[in-house]
Amino acid sequence: MFESLSEKVQLAIRRLTGKGRLGEADVSEALREIRVALLEADVNYKVVKEFAARVRDRAVGREVMGSLSPARQVARIVHEEMSAIMGGADQRLVLSPRPPSVIMLVGLEGSGKTTTAGKLGIYLKKQGRRVILVAADVYRPAAGEQLKVVGGQAGLPVYAGAAGEDPVTTVRNAVLRAAREMGEVLIVDTAGRLHVDEPMMVELEEIKKVANPCEILLVADAMTGQEAVNVASAFNARLGLTGVVLTKLDGDARGGAALSIRAATGVPVKFVGTGERLDGLEAFHPERMASRILGMGDVLTLVERAEEAFDAEKSKEIERKVRKAEFGLDDFLEQLRGVRKMGPLDQVLAMIPGLARQAKKVQDAGCDERELARIEAIINSMTKAERASPSLIDASRKRRIAAGSGTTVQDVNRLLKQFEQVKLMVRQIQAFEKGRGGAKQFRGPLGPLGRM
Repeated sequence: MFESLSEKVQLAIRRLTGKGRLGEADVSEALREIRVALLEADVNYKVVKEFAARVRDRAVGREVMGSLSPARQVARIVHEEMSAIMGGADQRLVLSPRPPSVIMLVGLEGSGKTTTAGKLGIYLKKQGRRVILVAADVYRPAAGEQLKVVGGQAGLPVYAGAAGEDPVTTVRNAVLRAAREMGEVLIVDTAGRLHVDEPMMVELEEIKKVANPCEILLVADAMTGQEAVNVASAFNARLGLTGVVLTKLDGDARGGAALSIRAATGVPVKFVGTGERLDGLEAFHPERMASRILGMGDVLTLVERAEEAFDAEKSKEIERKVRKAEFGLDDFLEQLRGVRKMGPLDQVLAMIPGLARQAKKVQDAGCDERELARIEAIINSMTKAERASPSLIDASRKRRIAAGSGTTVQDVNRLLKQFEQVKLMVRQIQAFEKGRGGAKQFRGPLGPLGRM
C-alpha cells in the first residue's frame, strides 16, 4: 500500500539529509516534490494545499533552521502533519453499554460490505463479543447465502428474514431476537446502493430508525481514490457516518482515499482491509500509517500481529530450547509457520524500520510464499533425528532430502546455512542482553529474534 507515494516522499526527504544546513529554498523544493507526490496519489487538492502550508510554516521556522539535524526535523514535521490529516488520534468502535450494539455497514455495490461484515465479526469475536451477522440485502441475488458462507467461515451466526420480507422488518426482528438471545453485537450487511438513489437512501434512513445503531460505517473501495471521498461526503450528509472502512488498501499503491477522507469529510477511517482472508482487517492508526509512508516501519502493528500468531506458552518453550542449545529444525519450522500467519512476508518486512526496500524486493520477486513452502517441504523430508540434530545430515542424506522435497541439494545447503545463521544471531542477542542485565522481552517470530 502507498508504494508510489512512499517512494517519492522518502526520496524528497533523503535529498535534504545530504545538506549540512537547510535554507528556505531547500525546504520549498522538497515540499514541492511531496506536494506533487500527494496529488499523484489522488489526495484531495484542498487537503494537499492545507498540508503543504502547515508544513512550510513549521519547516522554515526556528525549530528547523536552528536545529543540528534540520533534515530530521523536517521529516518529523511531515510525519506529524501527515498523521494529523488522517485524523491524529486513533478512532475506536463505540459500542452501546446496553446490548445489543448495532453496527450498520453501508456503501456502494461491490465495495466489499459482506466480506467486511465477516472480518469485523472476527475482530469483535477475538475480543470476546457475541456477534450476529444480519442479512439485510434482499436485492442482490444470493446475497443472504453469501453472508451465510462468510458467517460459516468466521464461525458466526447469521440472521436472515423470511422470503419476501423487507430489510427494515428484517433488521427490526434481528434486534428483538438479539435482545432475547443475549447477542452483544449485530453487524447489519445492507444492500449496495448509489447515494443518488433516493428510494434506497430513504430505506437506509428507515433502517437507522429501527436499529438505532451505535456505529454507521461506510465500506469504501480504496482503489477508487478521490471518488471514495465523494461517496463518504454524500452518505455522511444523509446518515451521519461514524466511520469508514477502507477495503483493498493493500492493492492501492497510491492511498489518496486514506489520506483525504478525514480531512475532507470529518469522518474518521476506523478500519482498513489488508487482504482477502477473513483476518485481513486492521484498526486504522493514523500515526502508524504515516510512519509506514515515510519508511519508518510500524513496530506496534508488527507486535500485535505476532502476539496473535504465536502461542505464548509455545514461544516460552522455544526460548527455553534456544537457551539450552536444543533449538532444532522442527522448532524453526513452527516459527516460520507463525510468520506466515502474520500475513504476506513483504507486508511484515515493511513494518520493520529500515526494511521497506527489502519488502519491495520480496514483493517484486513474488518469492515469499514459494520460499516458505520450499523450506517446509525440505524440513518435512527429513527424519525426526535429522530435524533434531542437523549436524547428522551428510552429502548422501542431502541428496535424499532434496529428492523427497522436489528441491536441489543447493536448496538444502541454503536452508541449513540459514538455520545456522539464525542460531548464531540468537546467541549474539543473548550475549547482548546478558551484558546489559537483561531486558523486557517480546516473544515473537523465531523466539528471541522477534524482540524489538
